[in-house]
Amino acid sequence: MGESLLLLTLITLVVLTIRRSKPVVLDRPLVISRPGKYHITFAPQLNPAQSFIEAIATQAGDASSLSDSEIFCYAVHDAKVATDKDKLYLMAVAARGGMLYFQAINPMPVLSDKESHHRTMSEFALAVLVEQPLNGTADEQSGRRLREAVQSVAHERQIKVEELQP
Repeated sequence: MGESLLLLTLITLVVLTIRRSKPVVLDRPLVISRPGKYHITFAPQLNPAQSFIEAIATQAGDASSLSDSEIFCYAVHDAKVATDKDKLYLMAVAARGGMLYFQAINPMPVLSDKESHHRTMSEFALAVLVEQPLNGTADEQSGRRLREAVQSVAHERQIKVEELQP
């Protein structure tokens, strides 16, 4: 009886140890909102990018001090999120109404010259930001601060990011 209990306890500990070592990848979209700080929208299976995006928010500083910015789109090559060497995900970042807004999606296959990763990401970001339109013109200083935060965190974490142009 005692041996069975000991064996059952050991098996349970091994199973729990194995489960804790693997990150959970969600098959549904995920939205994380920290009022007054940031709002993140992840496409399915991109939640492992959370720590990278939250580090960008921290690096950018107090969101309430940022004026509205344009939407900046990036192709992100992160081995922790996309395991294949050539895989990537798309990320957008913008400051609106004293908050940072991030979106992360998987790219759509580029079918023609008219479609691009930038267009895909821009359309998704605009759909998410429909309730937070740009007030007047975009503030260049806030935009520069966001771009520097993205590049700085990516460099620290050895993640390759490419800013997408229209």
